[in-house]
Amino acid sequence: MAKGRLNKTEEEIKKYIARQPEAKRSEMQALHKQTLQISPGCKLWFADGKNSDGEVVSNPSIGYGSYSIKYADGTSKEFYRIGLSANTTGISVYILGLEDKTYLTNTYGKQLGKASVTGYCIKFKTLKDININVLEEAIRYGFETRA
Repeated sequence: MAKGRLNKTEEEIKKYIARQPEAKRSEMQALHKQTLQISPGCKLWFADGKNSDGEVVSNPSIGYGSYSIKYADGTSKEFYRIGLSANTTGISVYILGLEDKTYLTNTYGKQLGKASVTGYCIKFKTLKDININVLEEAIRYGFETRA
């Protein structure tokens, strides 16, 4: 790959961010840049939100890093650790592969600000509503923890 050229995944990510309305586009770009600064050189993913039949089953998302998801039947698949996705009301940051589904809420929930926190997702309307340093800390934790 020639220096300065983007690979297919990077192109898809760039197009996805560019398609967002202006306010969300700027925030998605800032979060994308910040996530890459937290984990430089991490594997990048782009999921278009469609299943194998081409049906939309989720919002498109940008993925960072990787881990192995192990299923009950003994099979496994590689997937991203951190996800970033625009949704109808704002932005979602996914921190996947955590064994303790209460960790994000208990550790970061009260400090994050105006955000909804579940076992693996931090959802907020705009960056102005949250403490970006706490979000960064949660993302760092997601990269560092092992599933």
